[in-house]
Amino acid sequence: MYLPLAFFNLGTPELIIILIVGVLLFGRRLPEVGRYLGKGIVEFKKGLRGIEEDIEPPQNAPYGPAASNPPEPPAPPKRISPTAPKFEESNPPVA
Repeated sequence: MYLPLAFFNLGTPELIIILIVGVLLFGRRLPEVGRYLGKGIVEFKKGLRGIEEDIEPPQNAPYGPAASNPPEPPAPPKRISPTAPKFEESNPPVA
């Protein structure tokens, strides 16, 4: 038996009886009830789709901001001249 209906232990005869009772209760308003039910299902699906889009980004969207031109290559490092004074001995060492 179909699993969700097996939970409620509903078979074909029970479903037919429920359908007949529904037609008797909502006979004249059945199109109106169907319209409201359809609108509710559409709104529910829109809500689910919105939640899914919030959780997962679209597959065809880029992962970062769109770059209009490629990035420039990094500049080579600049040479830094030594700033410490150079010490030179003017007297030869005594041995």
